[in-house]
Amino acid sequence: MKAIEFTTEELCRDSRLRIALVTETWPPEVNGVAMTLKRMVDGLIRRGHSIQLIRPKQAIGDVATHGGALEEVLSRGIKLPRYDGLKFGLPAKSSLVRTWTRQRPDLVHVATEGPLGWTAVSAARKLHLPVTSDFHTRFEHYSTHYGVGWLSQPVAAYLRRFHNRTAATFVPTSELAGSLAAQGYERVEVVSRGVDTVQYSPARRSEALRRQWEVAPGGIAVVSVGRLAPEKNLGLTLRAFAAIREHRPDARMVIVGDGPMRDAIARECPHAVLAGMRHGEDLAAHYASADLFLFPSLTETFGNVTLEGMASGLCTVAYDYAAAAEVIRDLHNGAIVRRGDEKGFIQRAVQLACADGLRADIGREARRTAEGIDWERVCDHFAEALLSAWRGKALAHDGRVSLRIQGGES
Repeated sequence: MKAIEFTTEELCRDSRLRIALVTETWPPEVNGVAMTLKRMVDGLIRRGHSIQLIRPKQAIGDVATHGGALEEVLSRGIKLPRYDGLKFGLPAKSSLVRTWTRQRPDLVHVATEGPLGWTAVSAARKLHLPVTSDFHTRFEHYSTHYGVGWLSQPVAAYLRRFHNRTAATFVPTSELAGSLAAQGYERVEVVSRGVDTVQYSPARRSEALRRQWEVAPGGIAVVSVGRLAPEKNLGLTLRAFAAIREHRPDARMVIVGDGPMRDAIARECPHAVLAGMRHGEDLAAHYASADLFLFPSLTETFGNVTLEGMASGLCTVAYDYAAAAEVIRDLHNGAIVRRGDEKGFIQRAVQLACADGLRADIGREARRTAEGIDWERVCDHFAEALLSAWRGKALAHDGRVSLRIQGGES
């Protein structure tokens, strides 16, 4: 192997990076972070970058992927308390320093803020590697829903310190960027989210599925999609549905997802269809076969389900923040309610449940909006943001970069 020097300007014209991406969640785990990261990694690979994916081992027998543009490195992890199916990675600074000394990446991107993520930032800084981060989850908000509200301020301080150690923090909305900047976060940049409008489509609507739900002809199916957990504000979903039933006795509640609140929901709403976890085309059919989507969560950084529902042609009722604030115009392509206004949320849900024509018009506009929110453009933006961070580090080294050459390829 030999090193050849190029000026930064020469090298950045057509740069292909070797990126170490560190995450504590990854498919087949089912959550918005894992899904988003998979989309982003696939997009980076299509653009010619190579990825070293560092993540906790998910289960006994989990085997790392090797070869091609994606190489996995499995680390140790333990189960996340009260959040079945997810782990957080244990500290691994020494191991990461050794790994990145043997094969030095061009840039480290840390997607999650657990112990593995913290030590990845530390290892990158020790080796003078450019390092960026994602802000995916409002952990400080979650604490109030799990009986440890006293942790909210310490968690917020930890997150701020974590991200301010990186060259850039990527967030999905301008609203969140402004909120974090006001809290003292530095170098915050917006990289939005996209939606797969082939998978999520009104064409997936299934009358057979509606009959399975026992929705009468002309009846209305109200859907909720997401983890069945306290932070999703599902109590308001059920109260809104109860109000809808007073006006529309033909309404059926369909709840897609699983989690610690499943039994409580079954007791409170015994006639609801508890569909459990759904994936792929099956999930898409559950969206498209419904008529109204209720999403009152107040703990989202984005809320991918908002775009999935819109792409499916659903009329969505949500609070005016996160993805809904970015893409929904009230009573045009969805319905948005002032954050925390539970009475207003219920009123809007009842209004739309009772207005079949308006609801259908809104669903069509929602689909048109989703068709313009393309993952490829999002991946372009993400790739350029990473390149920008790498270029900034390169420029700090007197405008010259050392490029490793082996076997004729860089």
